[in-house]
Amino acid sequence: MHLGKKILAYKENILHDLNELINIPSVSGNDPKEAERALDYILNKGSEMGFIVKKIGKVAGHIEFGEGSELAAVLAHVDVVPAGSGWTTEPFSLSEKNGRYFGRGIVDDKGPAILALYCMKALKDNGIVPKKRLRLIIGAAEEIGMNDMETYFSFEEMPSMAFTPDSDYGICIKEKGIMQFEISAPAHDGTVLTEFRSGNAVNAVPSSAYALVDCTEREDNQLRRFADAKPGEYDFIYTMDGLEISAKGKAAHASTPENGLNTATHLIRILSANFGRLALGSLCSFIDDAIGLETNGNSLGIDCCDEESGALTINLGRVEIADTICRCLIDVRYPVTADSGRILRKIRQRAAIDGLKTKLLNHEYPLSIEKDAPIIQILSQAYENVTGEKPELYSTGGGTYARTLNNTGVAFGPAFPGDETHIHDVDESINVNNFWKHAQICLEALKGMAES
Repeated sequence: MHLGKKILAYKENILHDLNELINIPSVSGNDPKEAERALDYILNKGSEMGFIVKKIGKVAGHIEFGEGSELAAVLAHVDVVPAGSGWTTEPFSLSEKNGRYFGRGIVDDKGPAILALYCMKALKDNGIVPKKRLRLIIGAAEEIGMNDMETYFSFEEMPSMAFTPDSDYGICIKEKGIMQFEISAPAHDGTVLTEFRSGNAVNAVPSSAYALVDCTEREDNQLRRFADAKPGEYDFIYTMDGLEISAKGKAAHASTPENGLNTATHLIRILSANFGRLALGSLCSFIDDAIGLETNGNSLGIDCCDEESGALTINLGRVEIADTICRCLIDVRYPVTADSGRILRKIRQRAAIDGLKTKLLNHEYPLSIEKDAPIIQILSQAYENVTGEKPELYSTGGGTYARTLNNTGVAFGPAFPGDETHIHDVDESINVNNFWKHAQICLEALKGMAES
């Protein structure tokens, strides 16, 4: 029997603690205090287990086991994206239904964080003496740019090897670069669009949108006909303030925008088909002309691809237009060999044509690690010990803590191929058997790092 199965002895305690952690609505972009409360919760659990615990500022900390000059680590985060609407379970509670665990953060990343903590406890309880120090490094601002790890590593040493259970199986050895922008106008300059709202986060495809339009009955009827021919669901309500249009589409992670239906771009396309540039205003005109319904950046002139990591993707994550605000947030994932400077220049130049300002909110550089690196061998063996199969090496457009590790670590699990986990979407969940399979792999991986 491999050591990984020892984690199953802690099932009851793991589920109890995970439920308490998921109960904390730690949406870092909404309330940093709740994210810090989630951080404190898991650090306190580590202290109760007898580990060395240290908190760095209000956004990060670690739980440490063992001695030695060398450091190995698991990185996880306890902040989450907004729940959104339409859940079939309570989002901030751990639920089990139809052979699946549900809850915001069950996969991304509270579930893996709690499991990693209990894997450290299992090593300790089973008399494993690490040859190096093991750390569970916890962040509370991963979903809003990973500045938590910038803060952490400005005070703490970089591990010699590490992994973050915040992606898919097998092993991710390439992560695309990520740039997130705000494109804005000093004020809304349209004449018919009174208000437009869509999206909660830049790194998610918005599944709903709302527009308030000042239009005639004839224009109302024309918009309805346009909507009938387009994908998505559209509701029209005529009010004293104007025509209210609500749209529903399909959410997806910004790393795979082609898997969603972006209600912001689709609703703006419908409006653009009926109203001219001056009527809609410069921001909507830019969105429709320079982004449109594309997810590859072709109209912006930034589309590119490489063999190592695939094609560039672009996602319009959020739009806000009202009396005092006129902006949109855009997420770009670029291949590991692409020129990020060129991409930034192209976007700024195109926005300037419409008189818009571009602000770079966040830039995370690509990750690329060699196939024969020691951490790859350790994680491959851990995966094979539990599953009997060798893991595939792959690249992703997702952004994880691995990119903060100076190419000493990778993303590894917890999601298995074919398991629709709905990360960053409603009803985030994981197959129960897969959850515990990941737990066993995680324990094997920690053991492998500890003994290497």
